Amino acid sequence: MDNVKKQNYFVWLFNQLKGWAMQNYMLFFFAFGFQLALLIGSPINSVTLITFIGTMLGTLCVLAINATKAINGWLGLISAACFVYAGWSAKNYLSIFEQIAYVVTLDLPVIFAVRSWNDDTKNHLRRFGSKQWLVAIVATLIVYVVSGYLIGRFTNDPRPWIDAISFAISLTAGIMCFMRYNNQYYWWLASGIFQLVLWAVTFAQGDATLAMAVNSLIYVVNDILAFTVSPWFNRGRRQAGLTEMK
Repeated sequence: MDNVKKQNYFVWLFNQLKGWAMQNYMLFFFAFGFQLALLIGSPINSVTLITFIGTMLGTLCVLAINATKAINGWLGLISAACFVYAGWSAKNYLSIFEQIAYVVTLDLPVIFAVRSWNDDTKNHLRRFGSKQWLVAIVATLIVYVVSGYLIGRFTNDPRPWIDAISFAISLTAGIMCFMRYNNQYYWWLASGIFQLVLWAVTFAQGDATLAMAVNSLIYVVNDILAFTVSPWFNRGRRQAGLTEMK
């Protein structure tokens, strides 16, 4: 009986990869082809291989969040482990804490409530009022200043302030997602842009592969896509036949 339940669970989980907007699938296969080309054109070692696995699972994760599909919890958890390794190798230490924050605010809550997360999320979304905007902006700035100072003071992170702004925005976005605010996508978009800057600079300084910068660019495209096809916004809700947010 337990084996049947486990099998049904994994079959159900796999089915969460179905029913996405066509644009999501197109973005994934574009990312797969791009990242595979980078992997083939680079020396194959632990960093490039683990980074490739992480970027593919990470892309699937953000696309699953876009589609409000609960498989994002497991995808995020595994990709986080890969990105922690990439961040440690590059000395982008706050990117490690960023992944830990994702695990706590995004991955574990979904995994523990995986059967109900889809409906609970898409049917109970919220939007910011003026108070929430103020709190989110101030909190992001405080985390940026504190984390940038601490990581620059106590580690050998060569890019503390770029690392810090990416971390601060991403941490705030993860909390917003946990609380089901659709305004998270404004933060995700900013996060993707600053992650792109962080990993592009890291690559230029010889501390990381180009794959991480490309992955950030894919995330930016996903965030823009979310405004048009995701159930987190009314345009996507209309396409999916869901009740519009007020």
